[in-house]
Amino acid sequence: MVEKSKLDEDREGKAVDLSHYHGMIGTLLYLTASRPDLQFAICMCARYQARPTKKHDSSVALTAFADADHAGCQDTRRSTSGSVQFLGERLISWSSKRQKSAAISSTEAEYIALSGCCAQILWMRSQLSDYGLLFNKIPMYCDNKSAIALCCNNVQHSRS
Repeated sequence: MVEKSKLDEDREGKAVDLSHYHGMIGTLLYLTASRPDLQFAICMCARYQARPTKKHDSSVALTAFADADHAGCQDTRRSTSGSVQFLGERLISWSSKRQKSAAISSTEAEYIALSGCCAQILWMRSQLSDYGLLFNKIPMYCDNKSAIALCCNNVQHSRS
């Protein structure tokens, strides 16, 4: 299924460094030799090489989402972790896995899902850095406020 692209020419947008954008697109095109599934998303970004703007540059961001269903299995009461990673608007990686142990709370189940997603993001960041794509801050989204607080506060989970 192909969605309509939200990228357009953007004549009024703030221009970005042309050589940096060209280098980024060239590096991503080289990456398609080992990951042909990325070809469509990269070609969508390559359409705007004549005058790239901030809108086009930000579409190459790496983003992650994680979720878990607490005690989803009726027999073992174990949760299932799920995560997806996007490069721009295109899905490039996903995971769905039954957790190895039963979580006591939904916060713990979500925290386990976030840790698995974080491991995947760190691996992807190291692979993309080999191609010259550097991502300093990668947003990870989760729908559990307690799990987010647990991730942000080192003191709170010193015993977990």
